[in-house]
Amino acid sequence: MRTTKRISIPDRSRPGLPTTATCTGGQQGTSGNCATAGRRRRRRRRRRVQRQWERGKGRSVQVRVATLNVGTMTGKGRELADMMERRKVDILCVQETKWMGSKARSIGGGFKLFYHGVDGRRNGVGVILKEDYVKRVLEVRRVSDRVMSVKLEIEGVMMNVISAYAPQVGCEMEEKKYFWSELDEVVESVSKDERVVIGADFNGHVGEGNRDDKEVMGRYGVNERNVEGQMVVDFAKRMEMAVINTYFKKEEHRVTYKSGGKCTQVDYILSRRCNLKEMRDCKVVAGESVA
Repeated sequence: MRTTKRISIPDRSRPGLPTTATCTGGQQGTSGNCATAGRRRRRRRRRRVQRQWERGKGRSVQVRVATLNVGTMTGKGRELADMMERRKVDILCVQETKWMGSKARSIGGGFKLFYHGVDGRRNGVGVILKEDYVKRVLEVRRVSDRVMSVKLEIEGVMMNVISAYAPQVGCEMEEKKYFWSELDEVVESVSKDERVVIGADFNGHVGEGNRDDKEVMGRYGVNERNVEGQMVVDFAKRMEMAVINTYFKKEEHRVTYKSGGKCTQVDYILSRRCNLKEMRDCKVVAGESVA
């Protein structure tokens, strides 16, 4: 199966950013028939998806995925929709949404946000899909306010998009280990014949160079690796993933976070290593942020 995913990572240019079935037309008192009709529809849908998956083998599908720490989703929905339209982004993973609840909400422009959060003051993750992809959603898993995933069927290709937000450097090590155990469980639960793409703010620096880690990353990171960056690399090795950012030599498109004159890379796109050749591009889009 051949799948092409064009991947972009918008930049944060300042700190803190960057089933109810309804039956109609029946007679009153036919709820049993309604339930039966609902089951038939679900079975037909499952069969259709399976047929599409079989037909999709060998087909090329192009998807543009991005990730962005938004600081908060409040007041930024339309701005994000405009950015996705302008940059032709199909799927956007967002972190630090700071919205409570587990819902799906339109943000305008035909884009819909699936999100999860438990505290309106911190954390929260989400996945924004363009209109064409919303109807292709098969499953949404809201694991915690730091990890969630959306499974889609795109022209027969099964794709699992995970949005993740790792604890900051100053957080307790126990909290960090718990986050990585959650992410491990989500990735391990995905069938090996399905695609996995992670868009994340990992709050860690994987660093430049790959002398001892060539199986999971390229040479084009930023600065030196820290403890949190090593956790990213260790995760990639455990789960047989690859840190896509680091495979593309783009000096001006590596930095994802700027603060106090310092530039670094803490936002990443990861994919299964066996699908690495399907990745056509990965870069930071300079100047794209949300206020």
